[in-house]
Amino acid sequence: MSDEQLLGMRFCDLKLNYERTPLARRVRRLYRELDKRGIAFRPHVWLSEEWFSPDGVPGIAAPFYLAHPRLERLERRMMRHVEGGSAESAMRILRHEAGHAIDTAYRLRRRARWREVFGAASMPYPDSYTARPGSRRYVQHLGDWYAQAHPCEDFAETFAVWLKPNSSWRRQYAQWPAFKKIEFVDALLGEVRRGRAPVRNREVVEPLRENTRTLADHYRRKLARHARYRRSVTDHGLEHVFSAERPSPRAQRASTFLRAHTPALLAFALRVRVAERYSIEQILRILIERADKRGLWLRGSRRLTLRQSRRMLVHLTRLYAQGESPRLSL
Repeated sequence: MSDEQLLGMRFCDLKLNYERTPLARRVRRLYRELDKRGIAFRPHVWLSEEWFSPDGVPGIAAPFYLAHPRLERLERRMMRHVEGGSAESAMRILRHEAGHAIDTAYRLRRRARWREVFGAASMPYPDSYTARPGSRRYVQHLGDWYAQAHPCEDFAETFAVWLKPNSSWRRQYAQWPAFKKIEFVDALLGEVRRGRAPVRNREVVEPLRENTRTLADHYRRKLARHARYRRSVTDHGLEHVFSAERPSPRAQRASTFLRAHTPALLAFALRVRVAERYSIEQILRILIERADKRGLWLRGSRRLTLRQSRRMLVHLTRLYAQGESPRLSL
């Protein structure tokens, strides 16, 4: 089928099954990892539009495109990235989602000590979040400092680091405050892992067989969400470097500064080989447009601002080159 024919199909008409696919092998690998850690519970897995673990359901939804290589190619064409398309990427996500499922199955978030370590799970999820890249209070697993998004994501990321076979977390996080979180997860799972999970329902949330949306509708919504995400993370980066308030009558506009230093910024990004020239130029264009639209100003020395702008450009280019992860736009 052509891409256009595929995009015209409804999810419920795809008749997908992930058995005998790489995804099925990776789910079995996850079960082996849980077994090695002595965890008796097995989260069930089904196909849906995206990766998620529903609140109240101790299972994992995996994206439809992992059920067939033709759909993976379509995903790559539409989004420039296949989240979970490689073995390493899929296992990282499965371990993270398994953390949510185990949390639900054993009702871990209800424990007072869980709340003391990670915070209240009842906190509302933000539309987006501003990460603190230098913080050592959180583990680093999925990328984008995702553990900082919400207490439940902090637990799931910490669980994933703990679950990974042959993990060097004791050495890697030895001097980090996050080390105590991993130790807590280790002790907590030691208490509950062989017991019978209180929540064992096998409900399937948003299954493909009940989804009458077309793939074209799906990608239209997904691309719009990613456009909002691009503006959000770009604005966060700019606000970290520039000021929304004019600090002095002689202050320079951020957009003017970025235009003047475009050659230097481009040369730096090319030197560290963060992406090809075209992508870097497009991200610089977006930065200048957003800085102009937001009316931002220089607030520090030009030398410091140039150094911060270099880091911002490299960070954003890496995010865009990898494909904008919807996980940052909660």
